Amino acid sequence: MKGDRVEIVVDVGDGVQRFEVVATKAGRRVEVSSGRTTVEVTEVTRTGRAVRSGRFMASRVVAVVEHPVDAGPD
Repeated sequence: MKGDRVEIVVDVGDGVQRFEVVATKAGRRVEVSSGRTTVEVTEVTRTGRAVRSGRFMASRVVAVVEHPVDAGPD
C-alpha cells in the first residue's frame, strides 16, 4: 500500500547506516525476504514486478523495521 516503508539498519564498521525502501505509488507494497546470507527488501507492483530493491549481508544487518501505513477506518 502506498506509504508502507521498511527501514534497514546496517553495521558499517565505525557506526550504523540507515536505509529506507518506501512504496511510492498506490497499489505497490514492500516485501522483505531473508536467507542465510542476505536480507532483501523489494518494492513490488500489483503484478509482482520488482521496481526497486536493496540487498544486504545478513551478518551486517542490525535491524529491519516495518512501518505499515495506517489504513484508517473501513
